[in-house]
Amino acid sequence: MRGRARKLVLYETNDGKCPWHEWFQKLSDRKAQAALDARLLRLQRGHFGDCKRVGSGISELRIHYGPGYRVYFGEDGDSLVVLLCGGSKRTQKRDIDRAKAYWSDYRSP
Repeated sequence: MRGRARKLVLYETNDGKCPWHEWFQKLSDRKAQAALDARLLRLQRGHFGDCKRVGSGISELRIHYGPGYRVYFGEDGDSLVVLLCGGSKRTQKRDIDRAKAYWSDYRSP
């Protein structure tokens, strides 16, 4: 069964910073970047794969490469996925807390 296509957008803070992009650019492992790109392409096509809700409207996309990369996002309606931040299994708790704060900021009027 094919999922519904989604548009991916990057969350930006009030001062114009993009936590997801900054994290992704800091990755020195090009194969990890390629694995993340491929996974996000599948997400964009509506195939969420290994994904779970972590609370407060945030979901965690798990990438089984390297240290266990994670992508945190929220869904705005049926067709928009907002990429909030990324991290690894080691920084999971802190990353989830950051993602919740970013999502709260995104959702506030």
